[in-house]
Amino acid sequence: MSGLRRFVGNVGQLGVKELWSIRYDATLLLLVVYVLSFGVYSAAEDAAIDVQNAAVAVVDEDGSSLSHRIHDALLEPHFREPARIGFAEIDRSMDAGLFTFVLVIPPDFEADVLAGERPVVQLDVDATAMSLAGRGALYVDAIVSQEVTRYLSGEAGAEREPPVRLVTRTLFNPNLESRRFQAVIEVVNNINILAMVLAGAAVIREREHGTLEHLLAMPVRPAEIMLAKVWANGAVILVAALLSLQLVVRGLLQVPLAGSLTLFAGGAALYLFAITSLGIFLATTARSMPQFGLLSIPVFITMILLSGTYTPLEAMPEALQWLMKLAPSTHFTSFAKSVLFRGAGAGVVWQDLVGVLLTGSAFFATALLRFRANVAAAQG
Repeated sequence: MSGLRRFVGNVGQLGVKELWSIRYDATLLLLVVYVLSFGVYSAAEDAAIDVQNAAVAVVDEDGSSLSHRIHDALLEPHFREPARIGFAEIDRSMDAGLFTFVLVIPPDFEADVLAGERPVVQLDVDATAMSLAGRGALYVDAIVSQEVTRYLSGEAGAEREPPVRLVTRTLFNPNLESRRFQAVIEVVNNINILAMVLAGAAVIREREHGTLEHLLAMPVRPAEIMLAKVWANGAVILVAALLSLQLVVRGLLQVPLAGSLTLFAGGAALYLFAITSLGIFLATTARSMPQFGLLSIPVFITMILLSGTYTPLEAMPEALQWLMKLAPSTHFTSFAKSVLFRGAGAGVVWQDLVGVLLTGSAFFATALLRFRANVAAAQG
């Protein structure tokens, strides 16, 4: 019992010492504050992937009431007020980047529609803005189809019910606002980056300042030193992430969080145990902070892109799906989405928590072996 008490006491005191080191590292503190405040806000508010304020022009070669209805249906906030241009101006205006969409309504369009023919409406799209082009083209297609259907129904004097009607019910994000998704996912991604950077910087800082030798002269073991860095750096990021969810996501961005922040905090603590261990492992492999940065960048980018944050895991090759299940980020992303978006409880997400714990334990054991090897080399 006395050995366990001494172990816990050493880990606690070394962790407090680590917190004091972080307090006086203004650059790291500024990074944490910036990434989890302005970084989250700007990614959610300014990098939205919804169709908003898109520049559109209409080439109306028909001049009929139907073509006027289509023109008037391109409304804000999805589109700016449509400009009217001539056919000869299309290439010049799109080359100049004046419009993202140009809708060309051919001559005799209304007459052909009423005659039961299938006239072709041309939509020119500037696809340099890929997300806006893809979504906006679907919007324009739906608007044209809807206005033609309504016009024909009015001409026939009664609504024409289609033989099959698709009813869509959108759950968890009824208005399909991209910032709801983007804000939460940005917090999750930034936890990845900060945990790796802070933990790795803590190890490299000890080595560069020569304080690692001072620690080794004390009656502490490598496992105690490493655990202290894990809990201290993890606690800083956990507190900052919870404040970001409460003040920036829920407060400033007005994004509702469906689930329990307490449950999320517990899962995030497990995940930070894994990612800080990975950061320490990378730091023991690198010889300097620049080298550590070069090592960590491809690691956290790969984890972010392939963990299911932006691309569903099911859309990836099967072999890659199994490989990514060995990464704690995959389980944590699934956990965060379930809790914060769907309001899931512990009974639903326990498998993700077990996955984070098992992969995190493997990361910690590997990092500890490497850290002990570094300590032995320093002592020798």
